[in-house]
Amino acid sequence: MVATDTVFSGSIPALYEQYLVPLLFEPYADDLARRVTSLLSDGVVLEVAAGTGVVTRALRAALPSAVQIIASDLNEAMLRVGEARTSGPGLSFRQADAQRLPFADATADVVVCQFGVMFLPDKRAGYREARRVLRPGGRYLFNVWDRLEQNEVSEIVTGAVAALFPHDPPRFFERTPFGYFDIAAIVQELGDAGFENIEVETVQKVSRAQSAESVAIGLCQGTPLRGEIEARDPSRLTEATAAAAAALSARYGNETFDNRMSAHVVLGRR
Repeated sequence: MVATDTVFSGSIPALYEQYLVPLLFEPYADDLARRVTSLLSDGVVLEVAAGTGVVTRALRAALPSAVQIIASDLNEAMLRVGEARTSGPGLSFRQADAQRLPFADATADVVVCQFGVMFLPDKRAGYREARRVLRPGGRYLFNVWDRLEQNEVSEIVTGAVAALFPHDPPRFFERTPFGYFDIAAIVQELGDAGFENIEVETVQKVSRAQSAESVAIGLCQGTPLRGEIEARDPSRLTEATAAAAAALSARYGNETFDNRMSAHVVLGRR
């Protein structure tokens, strides 16, 4: 990881919510919420790395009102977007680092995290913290992206932007969001943190992309890829977005198109 990989500031949270939540995150949020409902009907769910709240909303809609949901994220700007868009009984928001959770031992029945583990500099520390706050028998449920090559839209954008900076290509997507896909390594690290009965399922989802331009805006301007582009030349963000849109149009055309995705869903027991 590099310093810009965790920077979600300025206009990024709003663009992320507008363009990327429907494109990338809603299908998997619904999947995680369905899995959580099969695990409990009462108690406490702690969400870490909640971002702008796509999983939070899905959880609150799917779970009985008796279930308390605590949504947390390190990034205050992302969390505030989620808080503004999400409400319901037993729901609260808390700024928190997943590697140093400000919660007491054995206070949650389920810890859930969508596409956040990849951003932890010390993933084992994050796993240990998730286990610490879980009650005995509690479950840790999270997902991570499969390799970049199994997520073609993001791969195309990565290649288009890299071609503009041949001597120093931005590698945010392959380095961080799509850089933690080795199932054996994930299982090993979870086991090292004390989790048992670990299950991993690779899940494919399809969303409908509204246009090549909207996808390019979301991925180039609504993620930390933006910081990588601007660090090389701040005047070229528009050019990079246009190059990504052109590459997507060449592959899919100028109308709506299917975005096919692949991710691993992981479940461990305390």
